Amino acid sequence: MTHDRPSKNEDEYFARRDAELLRQQHAAVVRAAAERERKSHHMKCPKCGYDLITGEWDGIQIDQCTHCHGVWFDAHEAQALMKTSTPNILGRVFRAVAKGVTRR
Repeated sequence: MTHDRPSKNEDEYFARRDAELLRQQHAAVVRAAAERERKSHHMKCPKCGYDLITGEWDGIQIDQCTHCHGVWFDAHEAQALMKTSTPNILGRVFRAVAKGVTRR
C-alpha cells in the first residue's frame, strides 16, 4: 500500500521544521543587521559623525573627534578621571555633570 499523500503527522513535522528554519534565518538577518549598525557607529563622533581618535589624559583613555574636537568618555572613564585629577575647575565641572547625569 503506497501513500500518495503525506499523513497529518508528516504535514505537521514539515510545517514545524519550515517554521523553525524561517525563524533561524530571520534571527540571523536581525543579528547581521545589528552588527552592521554597530560597526557603522563604532568610533564615530556622536555629535557630527566623524572619526574619533583615542588619546590618553592622566592615564585614562579618552576619545576626541577629528572634526569638531569634542571629547568623549566611556562610562567609567569620566569617574576615573575625576578620582585621579587634582581638584580644579575641570574636575568640578565633570563632577557636576556626572551628578546631573547619574542623579547621585
